[in-house]
Amino acid sequence: MAQLEGAPVTVEQMQALALTNYGHFTSMRVENLRVRGLDLHLERLRRDCGVLFGASLDTDHVRQLVRQVLGSRVEPAVARVTVFDPTLNLGRPGDADAPKILVSVRPAVAMPQPPMRVQSAIYQRDLPAVKHVGLLGLLHHRRQAQRAGFDDTLFIDSDAHVAEGGTWNVGFIDHDGTLVWPEADVLPGVTMALVSQAHRGRVETRPTCLGDLGALRAVFATNAAFGVRPIDTVDDVQAPCDHDLVEELSNRYLAIPGDEL
Repeated sequence: MAQLEGAPVTVEQMQALALTNYGHFTSMRVENLRVRGLDLHLERLRRDCGVLFGASLDTDHVRQLVRQVLGSRVEPAVARVTVFDPTLNLGRPGDADAPKILVSVRPAVAMPQPPMRVQSAIYQRDLPAVKHVGLLGLLHHRRQAQRAGFDDTLFIDSDAHVAEGGTWNVGFIDHDGTLVWPEADVLPGVTMALVSQAHRGRVETRPTCLGDLGALRAVFATNAAFGVRPIDTVDDVQAPCDHDLVEELSNRYLAIPGDEL
């Protein structure tokens, strides 16, 4: 199910998105028509719309369109809101200043998800602070990782400093219970922010190398679709995974009440 500005989207309207790959989005898990961190998702859309299109965004209108696509659906779903300009021309992207709202819905995965095995790769997304639709690089690395027997890719820089996953943030729990996020140019994740709020101990951001992981108590991934997911293998090396701590963090996140659409 996909609608553009409240009407079924046509092939012609999708051509600009498919052929130019210029736009941004957010994906939110919807349960009983409620979304954890809804205001953060809407603020992301508003902010990124200004960056990519220099345009304002009516977030109340976005909520209305999402509600329309979902209807009375109560089973968990992931609603993706994509913002793009159907009139965008490859030769004149500077003229694109009238973005439209595309809402699509897919079934949500069960939570919690099993531990994840990841392969590191040197890579940084374009405009890492923006959740944009340019997914070639991260999907290429994800494909390579999966063909090598892993679930996904963990991005690092040339000095092996950890950054983020393709579509998720990575976090750590230190030996003293401190929640640590890597100091790097990454997407400021909605689930990442909510997990920080839910954690009862210290939260800090600091540079973290692959070689530092052995001194930690747990490594985990966060995104809106699956919440908090443990990582137990990095590059065929057993990663520290205090499952009780990760489970506690996941439960605190799941206890956050969703906001009504």
